[in-house]
Amino acid sequence: MKKILVTGCNGQLGRAINKEYEKDDVEFINTDVQSGEGITALDITSISQVMELVRETRPDVIINCAAHTAVDLCEQQWDSAYRINAIGPRNLSIAASEVKAKMVHVSTDYVFDGNGTRPYTEFDPVGPASAYGKTKLEGENFVKDFANHYFILRTAWLYGDGKNFIKTMLRLSESHDQVSVVMDQVGCPTSAVELAKMIHFLEPTENYGLFHATCEGSCSWADLAEETFRLAGKSTKVERVTTEEYCRRNPNQAPRPAYSILENYMIKLTSDYLMADWKDALKTYMDSLR
Repeated sequence: MKKILVTGCNGQLGRAINKEYEKDDVEFINTDVQSGEGITALDITSISQVMELVRETRPDVIINCAAHTAVDLCEQQWDSAYRINAIGPRNLSIAASEVKAKMVHVSTDYVFDGNGTRPYTEFDPVGPASAYGKTKLEGENFVKDFANHYFILRTAWLYGDGKNFIKTMLRLSESHDQVSVVMDQVGCPTSAVELAKMIHFLEPTENYGLFHATCEGSCSWADLAEETFRLAGKSTKVERVTTEEYCRRNPNQAPRPAYSILENYMIKLTSDYLMADWKDALKTYMDSLR
């Protein structure tokens, strides 16, 4: 039986991973910052804790879903963000190499500067503008440095079972006739279910390396809000605002990439795998909420 250690198992992706593999002959070692039923407490920033658990359980695969994803807070909490987003993956990669486990690490579109004019491939130069992006890029580098067999998957605009943009829009629609949403930031909304499927596809293979992993197609945040309201049958209107205008109304925002469209170049080049279109994945997600 294959053993898979999952960090951040209570997060959107961690939950999707567990559901994706539920029909497989797999023993999960689910971990998070706090213990619970079937969950082992693990501080991934502690090399001693990571080494102790991995040596004891000897997983075949480690899937790192843990991250400090509060983009604005990362600006104020650099040390915490660096420990979780960079040191954590480093520790897990060191442990994975010792027990000969595969390392699966999830990264982000924020490693790019966001000034692109065409979809970013895995070979485009990085240049993060925010603390979140900088610490996540360091995490990627540590995985490359210390893991013998790794998959790094960069995703974007993730939503699933948990707190996310879609649920925020639906909540606001209950009490607002109109919501203001940025129209000049574009990216690829990605379902955690779709990302879990791609991880499930890649993980058993030896097709190691860096991959982009977003749903096909792209839109703005305002487009995504409008599509969410349409699918939910809501009459709430979307006020399309610029990033500059939004930041005037909501100061102290960390820099967000204006252009976050990723091209899943490597997975298409090395296999016939194709992630779902973002509109199809969003409809499936919305149907699951009913």
